[in-house]
Amino acid sequence: MENIHPIFDRMESRAEKERLLGHRGAVVWFTGLSGSGKSTLAIALERELSARHVLCRILDGDNVRCGINAGLGFSEADRRENIRRVAEVCRLFVDTGIVVLACFVSPTRELRRLAAEIIGAADFIEIYVATPLAECERRDVKGLYAKARRGEIRDFTGISAPFEEPESPNLRLDTTGRTVEASVDRILQAILPRLSVPEKNDRELNPKI
Repeated sequence: MENIHPIFDRMESRAEKERLLGHRGAVVWFTGLSGSGKSTLAIALERELSARHVLCRILDGDNVRCGINAGLGFSEADRRENIRRVAEVCRLFVDTGIVVLACFVSPTRELRRLAAEIIGAADFIEIYVATPLAECERRDVKGLYAKARRGEIRDFTGISAPFEEPESPNLRLDTTGRTVEASVDRILQAILPRLSVPEKNDRELNPKI
């Protein structure tokens, strides 16, 4: 660190960024098994928040592994580094006033605790997409469960690796038999007060609300 000279004190503050955008930054952290609906919900939620003039960014596990985390595997050490890097990126977005929709299996409480510590508890909104394994496996939208059952994928969460349920998430949501719209409505109820979205945005842009 000897030759590193940060310029944080000369940059625009988070408060200035949030005044510009008209809402608070935060991380909506979706955790749950593969196929539980994390990405589907985040995509739909992004559109609803955009309609309220809330600037969002989706960070999805597969997308991130195509770029910044392309060299990481699925060992315990690599999973931890994957989440650590993602959390640091989330914090940069939050400090810019942006709402991050982070979709990561993040199967252990320790990993989610690491993310919350880096991001900051006040900015970390945990959504547990609690769709049961049987339903996730029935969907098997990526064909991953079938491969895991055949032994072609090692350390696959829910089959050959454990998933530790969150102890006290901000919202627990089972998508079984529930429409995407209904699920997103529940998420909005949980997160909008945390984002300080002006009430007029909801009324003017979405009169049905």
